[in-house]
Amino acid sequence: MTETPRDTQPAQTTPRTFSHIGLSVPDLDRAVAFYRDVMGFYVIMEPTEISEDDSDIGVMCNDVFGPGWGRFRIAHLATADRIGFELFEFPEHYAPEDNLPHRQVGLFHFAIQDPDLEGLLARIVAAGGKQRMPVREYFPGEKPYRMVYVEDPFGIVFELYSHSYELTYSAGAYG
Repeated sequence: MTETPRDTQPAQTTPRTFSHIGLSVPDLDRAVAFYRDVMGFYVIMEPTEISEDDSDIGVMCNDVFGPGWGRFRIAHLATADRIGFELFEFPEHYAPEDNLPHRQVGLFHFAIQDPDLEGLLARIVAAGGKQRMPVREYFPGEKPYRMVYVEDPFGIVFELYSHSYELTYSAGAYG
């Protein structure tokens, strides 16, 4: 029996950690207040203006956006489990025609976990957000796993879960 040399075997892939998500908002100060006061996120960098110049961040933004972007405002927040929440306010921003483009390839929502899903839902709605559907249970009468789609006050769609992603789906949520 011939062994395959170790350096020719495929590398073992391991799960990576999620670092952050970036959202474009129409009013950075209101968005920071919403995600801090309603969602309970930590503000780790207050709103800051970034300008197109030859600074390190200016050059990096040229790489990302191309020349001519001018300026924008940015703030950084973090969830309780250290996931970054980056908020951008760009001049000349506009709302999408469809704020839940589920057929369009790309990001169309993210999810936040809170064991008091209904309490957080009520705070989101009271702060100007929107409930998009009734609260649904994955295992009615068997397990307390609940979810609901919502919008923040700016129309950004996200999902609320009562329990962790792994608990909800490892039990065969669609059985």
